[in-house]
Amino acid sequence: MVDLSYTAAADTSPASTVSATTEGRTTRWALLALALVFLAVFLLLPLVLVFAEAFKRGWAPYFDTIIDPDTISAIRLTLLVAAIAVPLNLVFGVAAAWAIAKFEFKGKAFLTTLIDLPFSVSPVISGLVYVLLFGANSVLGPWLKSYGIEILFAVPGIVLATIFVTFPFVARELIPLMQEQGTGDEEAALSLGANGWQTFWYVTLPNIKWGLLYGVLLCNARAMGEFGAVSVVSGHIRGLTNTMPLHVEILYNEYNAVGAFAVASLLAGLALVTLVLKTILEIRYGHAIAASRGH
Repeated sequence: MVDLSYTAAADTSPASTVSATTEGRTTRWALLALALVFLAVFLLLPLVLVFAEAFKRGWAPYFDTIIDPDTISAIRLTLLVAAIAVPLNLVFGVAAAWAIAKFEFKGKAFLTTLIDLPFSVSPVISGLVYVLLFGANSVLGPWLKSYGIEILFAVPGIVLATIFVTFPFVARELIPLMQEQGTGDEEAALSLGANGWQTFWYVTLPNIKWGLLYGVLLCNARAMGEFGAVSVVSGHIRGLTNTMPLHVEILYNEYNAVGAFAVASLLAGLALVTLVLKTILEIRYGHAIAASRGH
């Protein structure tokens, strides 16, 4: 028979107490070095090479590419699509997260699965779906065209494709946060006489503002960098329906490596700005973010 009192005493003594998650210094440094090498090879090195190739021939060719009318058109279209897609996804994401986290209804699990659909479906396939819906041989395409409405090979098609591939980002950032927070604050506000809009504006929104901001940043970064779905529906019309990623492909296929990397450096710069904003928020408002997540 085992002497449990002796075992407990032995386990709690200072000399014999060892944490199961404590690793030796060598192991910790080896894991840290492995992580740093992985990040350097697969993240930092490609990023450095993009900027190095962009400025390979100096500043003049770089700026010649940036001020080229086709490049300016691609930049404008990219910003326009992001400016349309991100606010729409913000509204959808908040509404979907609020419905899923705050209410119980039939089909809730199915709705959550639909939100995750763009994560599992290739962007190229989503673009082909819009071709089937609005193409020349579809039912909707010729009917819309008879009213002068162009979807494919025009800005509306690019916006629709971008919305499809980016709409999970805001919702998936907010759903677990709102589920963790529960409905106690909203119920208290309603019991004190607040209406639905007042409850959302003064209670729900302040509790989710940091998660909402994270979701918007991620959604915006993906919207500006989307290639697959936009490539299918845009038609690659130079100066009209080419976004920045598509313009990079065209310049590269024309063996204009400096121009391609110059435009790619702009995309990389936008991604870095997003990362810097996220880091600044975490550093400056870290306690508020942690409090909202642990609310």
